[in-house]
Amino acid sequence: IITKVVNDARRDEVIERIRLQLDAGRQIYWVCPLIEESEALDLSNATETHAHLSAALPGVVVGLLHSRMPVAEKKAVMACFTRGEMGVLVSTTVIEVGVDVPNASLMVIEHAERFGLSQLHQLRGRVGRGAAASACVLLYSTGDAPRLGETARARLKAMAETNDGFEIARRDLEIRGPGEFLGARQSGAALLRFADLT
Repeated sequence: IITKVVNDARRDEVIERIRLQLDAGRQIYWVCPLIEESEALDLSNATETHAHLSAALPGVVVGLLHSRMPVAEKKAVMACFTRGEMGVLVSTTVIEVGVDVPNASLMVIEHAERFGLSQLHQLRGRVGRGAAASACVLLYSTGDAPRLGETARARLKAMAETNDGFEIARRDLEIRGPGEFLGARQSGAALLRFADLT
């Protein structure tokens, strides 16, 4: 699986890449961090992205899948995608585990800078299950800031450099820190005087 880190300003190029994959008979996942628009967070959401992709890709069945949908509806959407009747599936992270569609060859993760390394690695694992060459596009946005923060940049760099789950776990430990073994802190310096966990 080839992983590319792409600025959100190049979204049109990503949509063009989707068209090429669809023309080749492939299917695409597009993952968003939110279901609906949020007043607190200025992030792209699944319902808005679904509408945008449906308009940008006329004649293509674009599905929507998120956790607030009734179970029967979620199963129906997933079954439609699995059978190949749907070209693009816009989803939240509900597709993180237990989804196997060998024909899906492109994964787009929107606002990838907001996800942790293990979650990005799990999502990327949804593609590359068939014979076709697969790719994962990590779309990031800096918002009003001139560039990404150091931690987000390190996470995206790790994803682009390796597909090895053990190496990703090692880098995650390096970036976040182990936190406490007997306490509530889940990240940060270990506060150990003599041991180095890595």
